[in-house]
Amino acid sequence: MKQALKMLKKGDQSNTRVQLTPWAEVGDKPLQEYPRPQFVRDSYINLNGWWQYSIDENFNAPKIYQGKILVPFSPESVLSGVCKQLTPSQYLHYRREFCFPKSFNRGKILLHFGAVDNIARVFVNGRIAGDHVGGYNGFTFDITDLCAEQQTNVLEVTVRDPSDTSYYCTGKQCLDRHGMWYTAQSGIWQTVWLESVVDEYIANAYINVDYDNAKVTIQLEKNFNGPVTAVVSAEGKEIAKADGESRLEIQMPADFRSWTPEDPFLYDLVLISRRDKVTSYFGMRKVDVQRDKEGIPRLYLNNKEYFQSGLLDQGYWSDGLYTAPSDEAMIYDISTAKQLGFNMLRKHIKVEPMRWYYHCDRLGMLVWQDMPSGGERQHKWVTMYAPFIGLRHKKDSNYRAFSRKSLKGRELFREQYIEMLRQLYNCVCICVWTPFNEGWGQFDALKAVSLTRQIDPTRLIDHASGWHDQGGGDIVSLHIYFRPVRLPKPEKTRCTVLTEFGGYTYKDVDHCFNTGATFSYRHFEQLADYNEAVRSLYEQQIIPAKKQGLSACVYVQLSDVEDEVNGIMTYDRKVLKADKNTFLSINGKLKNE
Repeated sequence: MKQALKMLKKGDQSNTRVQLTPWAEVGDKPLQEYPRPQFVRDSYINLNGWWQYSIDENFNAPKIYQGKILVPFSPESVLSGVCKQLTPSQYLHYRREFCFPKSFNRGKILLHFGAVDNIARVFVNGRIAGDHVGGYNGFTFDITDLCAEQQTNVLEVTVRDPSDTSYYCTGKQCLDRHGMWYTAQSGIWQTVWLESVVDEYIANAYINVDYDNAKVTIQLEKNFNGPVTAVVSAEGKEIAKADGESRLEIQMPADFRSWTPEDPFLYDLVLISRRDKVTSYFGMRKVDVQRDKEGIPRLYLNNKEYFQSGLLDQGYWSDGLYTAPSDEAMIYDISTAKQLGFNMLRKHIKVEPMRWYYHCDRLGMLVWQDMPSGGERQHKWVTMYAPFIGLRHKKDSNYRAFSRKSLKGRELFREQYIEMLRQLYNCVCICVWTPFNEGWGQFDALKAVSLTRQIDPTRLIDHASGWHDQGGGDIVSLHIYFRPVRLPKPEKTRCTVLTEFGGYTYKDVDHCFNTGATFSYRHFEQLADYNEAVRSLYEQQIIPAKKQGLSACVYVQLSDVEDEVNGIMTYDRKVLKADKNTFLSINGKLKNE
């Protein structure tokens, strides 16, 4: 850590400075918790820790490595111990050794990566295990035939990351950090782990809840013929059971317990075959749009009108960038939002590790999940200037205007969007999918709606968050910053949501990343003035808008991120700028408490 800080200070950081969160002392083996709580087996070897690394312009692995990197932190982050930016022409090489305990190898060996940004090739003992493209989704290789049981094995990973110079999904990463565009990160940034499974194993399970009929259907992916038994229990007591081959139907008790943010009750689930056993969970909940007594479309949860008051959550950390320094750090963000009365987070242009969604599931936090944006360099007229003068409905079949000329780029986006939908399918907390934001690489949004419904018909869709609405999905999605909040006339089927607003700024000079430039929508010199302005904004514009049809709102944002200091917390999470009583009062009025 000390060496990393020295290296960072030597660079050209101008007015920036190192910020460490309270969880920065991560040790030699960070993030050791089981990485996939929605699909658990007993076998598990965590490979997080110190690896060898090199950065050069050769695809082949080096004979001598340059130093050590702390996985799963990207080399650009302080916690990695490296503090170097990978450029598009460079390759990032990783190497580490591992051995198996005698009790581990019981059949097949699976190697899992939570996420690697962006293009990765994996080798085991000098032989290719596989390739993966896409910096946000997990992937798995069967490395059984590549491993030596009784001796040391060598794992190598070669990574290339074009970042924002190409059409790949990059979210808000930028090689030239500025304003609301943040430090690009590369390489391994989520947990790497090994799992042993029997030859005949359950590969995946997709859990569907039919709330109205008290039924749960489980669709299985497995590599064998034979029955699987599903056992559902609550607080240690078995309450339901079902058998089936690839599809299991479970009849729940009529008096089942619903999942809500106020009562996030989860049922335990065990899947058992002749040779395999997996544990999971689910929540009984339903999200949809229904009309209220006045005929206005509203968001409903479990057949009851439910106002969702949320925060935009970028998921950046001052010391780990994309990677939270610890499990406790992730919990802190979610818990802080709940303590202020919020019941929803919009996960903005990023896919989190599976444990983050698990904590939302068990703590009770609804999630609107964005797909990370991509495409070639943006045409700012389309994505920034035109929308602010009212031109918000440009047809997204114009690929050139929306920076989507590349057919390969569009195909990769679809593939990775499907990967994300399937990976997060069982997360109880997720209630809305957002494939596109503010026209950033947007294309064929109506087709994205159809694709989403084909894969997941149980959740809602905000198909074009902010502007360039194509008339699809379930939500009329508005971003309003520089003008008073005025809602359009309610539609017949889609509900109206303020999916971004606010962005008010108070800069804590002792806890800011950039002591110079600040990106801001409206700045306040005094903390009391900042909180009063936020209170006034809600009281005068947001709360009255409920009667006009407002069904949810997303305040910008949860934490400061680099040059952007409009968070209710500082970037290092050490200062809560938001006045707790003010926000509890606001959220109580929004939710009619």
